[in-house]
Amino acid sequence: MERFFNTAGPCEPGRHYMLAPLRRLPDVGRYIDRGLYFVLHAARQVGKTTALRALAKELTQHGRYISVALTLETGDPFADDIARAEDAILDSM
Repeated sequence: MERFFNTAGPCEPGRHYMLAPLRRLPDVGRYIDRGLYFVLHAARQVGKTTALRALAKELTQHGRYISVALTLETGDPFADDIARAEDAILDSM
């Protein structure tokens, strides 16, 4: 399969040209090891989802953590009904 530059959705290393995603999160390991929260905030289409997926994969591969990545976007259509939004998010898990 020919690789290409992706501008629509998360990147996959085998399909897309991309920078190393975890280089964007140099200190996140320290936060996780300390049990701290962190926020990843950036503009659209800069690699947030790709970086978080790579982080989840790496954490699980090392065997010290089991990581789960999910999106809350599935609740967006129900923004006016919190209970329905919550159900949609939980159903997607």
